[in-house]
Amino acid sequence: MAKVKSQKVAAGSPDKKPVLLSGGNPQIAKGYGDAPVQAYIAAMPGWKSEVGRRLDQLIVKAVPNVQKAVKWNSPFYGMEGEGWFLGIHCFARYIKVAFFRGLSLEPVPPVESKSRDTRYFHIHESDRLDEEQFVSWVKQASQLPGERM
Repeated sequence: MAKVKSQKVAAGSPDKKPVLLSGGNPQIAKGYGDAPVQAYIAAMPGWKSEVGRRLDQLIVKAVPNVQKAVKWNSPFYGMEGEGWFLGIHCFARYIKVAFFRGLSLEPVPPVESKSRDTRYFHIHESDRLDEEQFVSWVKQASQLPGERM
């Protein structure tokens, strides 16, 4: 189990178009820092890229010292030395936002996980993002011990 690292690793060749895995999730090389996360967001298919950019903006505004990485083809957000508190993943019809200590958030995000503490929030194309609620969850999650992956 690794702690959040602040080191930066290149996101790969900018000339190479990312492969979309099943469900439309971009295949982005593992890396730490903003660059691989931005590469992931740019590669999100269709409407998901715009939503991904907005989620990233809201997270950075809510937690200015947030650390970022791409692991297992998903962006992760965390606090230096505290682990990851949030992850994003594309599926065919929605974006899944995972709050790794979601059971401790108020209100608890709506979608259950096989992991007792993790809760999900799904965003579909026709959904209006409740930015106030999302930012509240992000701020709360950033104050909790994160996952060490």
